[in-house]
Amino acid sequence: MKRNWSDPELDEIWLLTPEELALLVNKTAANRLGYALQLKVLPLESRFFDAVTEVPSVAVRFVAQQVGVNPKAFAEYDPEGRTAKRDRVDIRKHLGWRQATEADNASMSAWLRSDVLPSAPDPHHLDEISLSWYRDHRIETPASINRERFVRAAVNQFDNELVESLAGRLSVSTRVSIDALLVIGVAADDEADGLAESMTMTLTALKSDPRRPGVDTIEVEIAKLRTIDQLELPAELFADVSPKIVEVFRRRVATEPANELRGRVEPVRYTMLAAYCWQRQREVIDGLVELLIQTVHRIGVSAEHRVERQLLEDFRRVRGKTGLLFKLAEAAVEHPEGIVQDVLFPVVGEQTLRDLVKEYKSAGPMFNTVVHTVMRASYSNHYRRALPKLLNTLKFRCNNDAYRPVMRALELVQATRGERLQYHLLDDDLPIEGVIKTKWLDIVIETSPQNKRRINRINYEICVLQALRDGLRSKEIWVEGADRFRNPDEDLPSDFRENRETYYAALNLTDDPKPFVERLRQEMFAWLRTLNDGLPRNTKVRILQRGRHRLSVAPLDAQPEPTNLAALKREIGERWASTSLLDILKESELRIGFTDAFQTTASRAALDPHELRRRLLLCLYGLGTNTGLRRILAGDTGATYKELLYTKRRFILKASLRNAIAQVVNATFAAREIDLWGEATTACGSDSKKFGAWDQNLMTEWHIRYGGRGIMIYWHVEKKSTCIYSQLKRCSSSEVASMIEGVLRHCTDMSVEKNYVDTHGQSEVGFAFCRLLGFELLPRLKAIHKQKLYLPESGSGDQFPHLQPVLANKPINWELIEQQYDEMVKFTTALRLGTADSEAILRRFTRNVPQHPTYAALAELGRAVKTIFLCQYLHSEALRREIHEGLNVVENWNSTNTFIFYGKGGEVASNRLDDQELSVLSLHLLQQCLVFINTLMIQRVLSEKRWRRRLTDADRRALCPLIYLHVNPYGRFDLDMEERLPIEAAAS
Repeated sequence: MKRNWSDPELDEIWLLTPEELALLVNKTAANRLGYALQLKVLPLESRFFDAVTEVPSVAVRFVAQQVGVNPKAFAEYDPEGRTAKRDRVDIRKHLGWRQATEADNASMSAWLRSDVLPSAPDPHHLDEISLSWYRDHRIETPASINRERFVRAAVNQFDNELVESLAGRLSVSTRVSIDALLVIGVAADDEADGLAESMTMTLTALKSDPRRPGVDTIEVEIAKLRTIDQLELPAELFADVSPKIVEVFRRRVATEPANELRGRVEPVRYTMLAAYCWQRQREVIDGLVELLIQTVHRIGVSAEHRVERQLLEDFRRVRGKTGLLFKLAEAAVEHPEGIVQDVLFPVVGEQTLRDLVKEYKSAGPMFNTVVHTVMRASYSNHYRRALPKLLNTLKFRCNNDAYRPVMRALELVQATRGERLQYHLLDDDLPIEGVIKTKWLDIVIETSPQNKRRINRINYEICVLQALRDGLRSKEIWVEGADRFRNPDEDLPSDFRENRETYYAALNLTDDPKPFVERLRQEMFAWLRTLNDGLPRNTKVRILQRGRHRLSVAPLDAQPEPTNLAALKREIGERWASTSLLDILKESELRIGFTDAFQTTASRAALDPHELRRRLLLCLYGLGTNTGLRRILAGDTGATYKELLYTKRRFILKASLRNAIAQVVNATFAAREIDLWGEATTACGSDSKKFGAWDQNLMTEWHIRYGGRGIMIYWHVEKKSTCIYSQLKRCSSSEVASMIEGVLRHCTDMSVEKNYVDTHGQSEVGFAFCRLLGFELLPRLKAIHKQKLYLPESGSGDQFPHLQPVLANKPINWELIEQQYDEMVKFTTALRLGTADSEAILRRFTRNVPQHPTYAALAELGRAVKTIFLCQYLHSEALRREIHEGLNVVENWNSTNTFIFYGKGGEVASNRLDDQELSVLSLHLLQQCLVFINTLMIQRVLSEKRWRRRLTDADRRALCPLIYLHVNPYGRFDLDMEERLPIEAAAS
């Protein structure tokens, strides 16, 4: 029962009505108070209390005051006595409640099976759900142990009925094919290498992720899809089953080896494998689309790089080309009948003329011709073996008429695949516009010896593939059966029209666009005036009257150095010298209990809870430091490699890690002392860091800025070094999408109202979505000197004379924002609800699809919001410093990554996407535990008066719990669960 009650809650729950007070007449003091409390506890808890200690003392005092009894008299009331039992009979009669019968318990179990369990609720919430049923029917709940038994029986019966029903929908041939998947064959990689056209893969091969883009990878993934198609799963097999239930089945198959699956009873085995293949099919299709996108990109980029290298090897820039042209013209006019070698070469040397030709080819139209020639050779001699098969495998669809030419061109390419044609006739049926880029027209469209225009077939196919790639990336073209590349209409909430008011209220927006637009217009005017009026006195910002870039912002002045933090770090290093990082993880677990978040993927767990906790800590440490599970066994761990591997497969999942991280983050917030760290922050900084990674997968990419192949981890870190969210991303994927994803999905107690980013984490569309979602986007812009301020109205520039050089010519199109306001809110709602991931939604709003009207409106809204931000940024040095400090916190977090993630040279040594994500999340958990324990250590030291008196304002400003000079992550990995870190009672 809840122990703490506020005054409004006491009035609402524990206040006696006159009718209830009348029931207390002619009772002794103890019985009067006991009766009143039983009267209030029954509707609250759906049961009577068994002991007087169950009732919170604050409620006892509140009720005792109403009935005029000393609260101490309640100790004389015996809940098991005859008087109490007689009181319960009267109370049941008065309130209309009754005791539960076997029929009631059976009804509750049937209700769970029919109405609750099909939606796959969290197992931890089932007890509360069953309590609500008893409460709604005014029935006293059975004892806790009996209630758990009823719930467990209902879950088991529901599971049995479900698997029997689903297995019964499978044909005999489907069951035979499913059993064939469990045949023990060669390893997945060897199986892929020996791929044949008619090959049927085993389950081990189906579980493998795609390798790096290439012809062999495409063929392997096509074989996976063909294997799943051969199962002939019914189209509506899981149509009436919650996706959460399907995911549970899928997770079990993903973590169980084939020999364990073969040992399961038939209905369970067939249902689990059917669910796995059902979802795996969507993942394989997504992988094939990604392979298509990356392969087409590789054809073009590789050709450009090859041509550039070839040209640069012998490229020499020729100077004075005008003078050379005059000399050549003069020599040619004077000797029109002469020989080139005799007339021109003496004037301009042969080598100079060759250099001129090479320079023109490297920069002019000839460069495109050479690039396309290399692309043609690469495509026709290598990639053409697999890409047509891939196009035949995938079913492309389109909802946008602007991309109909691409779809018609794709149909033509597929229809003529078996024909031995070199050219297509140029006629009205062959799509040109929207398929062939302008720079390729002269290369693709040729003139025949008969002076007829025709289209080179292979060159046309390359252009079609490039146009298809652009359509897939922007989701204007989608793929049937895919998940990430599905119909973009499915990304939006299907009930938006019916629940429009609810969705607008959730975003705190008015459903009428006019007040929204007017408020934004006035805000623009106000901040433009503020910047304009304050500019003459602003010594750190200048607007230049000449030059291409007119804005000049002076660097920030250095802040005072903290004088005592170095001494504080030394003190911590002396008190807790060489503290094991594993002990820090263990101490965090003993204080928080985050390992409770790790539940088995199996139907039940037979491991001893204490032993499971030990193994989980060892696995998390091995993953978080990147040392691996085998190297963890070097210490006194009391576990074997197989035991740790079993624990990792069955218990450590992405969702479990995120829940554990959220618990540690919330515990860190709760442990902070306000006078040291300040009030709870509502601002965080976000940035990414590159990690090296194995490259035989679709996630690893070459990073254009940092060089080398790897992956990116995008962090969201609040001002006091607590990381609330982390995510794995490609080097080329949108940081704006990652920023929004982290703010919306962090699932901690923090409320994010401001987010600091660097230049790559912002865009005009990002500003628009952040405004609609209700938080501020505050970037540190690298190219601040290039920025422009937009006008709220046409002709309003005269009001801001000091800003003239940096004002854009075009005002904000408010009418377009009003027209697309509803659509913008619909997409924003999709982001908030997570009906699709942020990157999938933002992919539709890029410069590649400017014809999208909602994109144009978001760009206009983003320009308005960005103009307001720029005015604030230029006007306030305090804001510029705040953003700078927020991003420095993220940089400090990134610098600590290498200290913790030291194993295998800091490289993510796996090609499996799931393993990569587990490594990243384990690193996040381990580093956050370090922050948690450091927070307690710092508070322990500063609880002493001599240290507290030494702190200056500069010390408090720079106080940071992300320190590790006192930490030792190396050596033997000894885990003693009984030994504690001597921090004392610094936090609960």
